[in-house]
Amino acid sequence: MEAYPKFTPEMKKTHKILIPNMAPVQFRILAAVMEQAGYTCELLENCGSQVSELGLKYVHNDTCYPALLVIGQFLDALASGKYDLDYTALIITQTGGGCRASNYIHLLRKALVKAGYPQVPVVSLNFSGLEKDSGFPMTIPFLRKLLAVIYYGDLLVALKAQTEPYEVEKGAAKALQDRWLDTICGWVREDRGYSYREMKAVMPGIAQEFAAIPVRRVPKVKVGVVGEIYVKYSPLGNNDLERFLASQDCEVNLPGLMGFVQYCAYNPSQTARLYGGTFLEKHVSDLILKYIEGMETVVLRALKDHGFHAPLPFRDLIRLTDGVIGTGDKMGEGWLLTAEMIELVRAGYENIVCAQPFGCLPNHICGKGMINKIRELYPQANITPIDYDPSATRVNQENRIKLMLAVARERLPEQTPEEPSRRATAERPAPERLHGRAKAMV
Repeated sequence: MEAYPKFTPEMKKTHKILIPNMAPVQFRILAAVMEQAGYTCELLENCGSQVSELGLKYVHNDTCYPALLVIGQFLDALASGKYDLDYTALIITQTGGGCRASNYIHLLRKALVKAGYPQVPVVSLNFSGLEKDSGFPMTIPFLRKLLAVIYYGDLLVALKAQTEPYEVEKGAAKALQDRWLDTICGWVREDRGYSYREMKAVMPGIAQEFAAIPVRRVPKVKVGVVGEIYVKYSPLGNNDLERFLASQDCEVNLPGLMGFVQYCAYNPSQTARLYGGTFLEKHVSDLILKYIEGMETVVLRALKDHGFHAPLPFRDLIRLTDGVIGTGDKMGEGWLLTAEMIELVRAGYENIVCAQPFGCLPNHICGKGMINKIRELYPQANITPIDYDPSATRVNQENRIKLMLAVARERLPEQTPEEPSRRATAERPAPERLHGRAKAMV
C-alpha cells in the first residue's frame, strides 16, 4: 500500500491550506474559523474549462462529477505557480457514508502523485472517525464554530435570495450581505460571535437590516434548487445556476446547508433503530440534534419575525417523508432530497431544479426517481432534473430550465404590482445604525 504524506500538527505553522469553494458564503466564514484556530488558508475561486479537463485527465471518467471538479480545481491551483508546493496542503470533506464522496480523498491523493505533486498532504474534514491520524483535530470548540458558520451563512443566503429580486436599488442586498460577511468573519477571527447567546442577540438585527432595504413586491416565478450537495451549492458545479435563474427574473430558494448537517447527524441513530444497535447508538443523534435545534430556532425566528420565509424545522422535515420514502434511504442525500422537494412545493416554490451529477445513483433514485410520486401528491409541482457532467453542455441545461420556467410563467397568477412594501422609516433605524448596534451586541 502506497504511503501518502500526512498533515502533521507541525505543518500548522508552515503550510497554507487550500479550500475548495463549494458553498461560497458559508465557506468564506469557515476560512475565518480556520484562521482563528491558527491555520493559514485560502478559499479557491479558480474556475474555467481547464478545471474539469484536469479532473478528467487524472481521475477516471466514471467517477462522479463533483470529484472531477474538486480534484481539477486543486490541480489547477497547484499548477498556477502561486503556491510553494513544499508548504501547501489541501483540505477535503468526507461524508463517511456509502456515497462515492467518501472516496474523494483517496482519488485526490492518487491524482497528486500522477500530476507530480506527491509531497502535498491532504487534510480530511470529517465527523465519522475517518483519517483519525490527521493533524487537523476535530475539537468540541471547533465543531461549535462550524455550526455557527453554517447558520450565519444559511441566514445570509436566505435573506439575500428573498430580497434581491425585489430590491428598488440594484445591488443593495449583495452589498449588505458582503458587509455582514466581513463583520462576521472579523468576529470569528477574534474568537467571538458564535455562542448561542451571541447569535440570538445578533441574528434579528441582521434580518432587520435586510427587511429595511426598499423593495417592490411584484409577482415572480419562485424556483427551488435541490440535488447532490456539491452541484446544488457550487457555482463551478452547476454552471452558476443561481445567477442564471436571477437573469431569468426568478426568486431562488436554496435550502440551507445545515439541513444536510442535521441529516448526517440524524442518520446514525436511525440506522441503529432500523437495523439494530445499542441504546447509546439509537439515541446519540437526538442529543446532537437537540443541541443544534437551539441555534436553528434562532435562525427561523429571525426570518419569520421580519417577514421572510423560513424553512421547516428539521424534525418537521423528517415527517414529510411519511408514506413517501423511508428514512433508511440515506446514501448520498437520500431521503433529505425528497423531503426538501416536498417542503419547497408546499411553501410555494413548486418550480424546482433537481441538480444531479450524471450517474449519481442516490440522486437518480431519491431525486429524479421520486418526481412522479411528488407530482401525484402535489399536482402543482413543476420539477425538472438537470444532469451536470463534463459532456453536458451549458446551453442544453439552460434550455431545459427555460422550458420549466415557461410552464411556471403560464401558471403565474395575475397580480397588481405593489409599491415598495418595506422601507427604512423614522421609526425603524437605518441599516448603518442597526449594523453598529449589532456589533455592540457581540
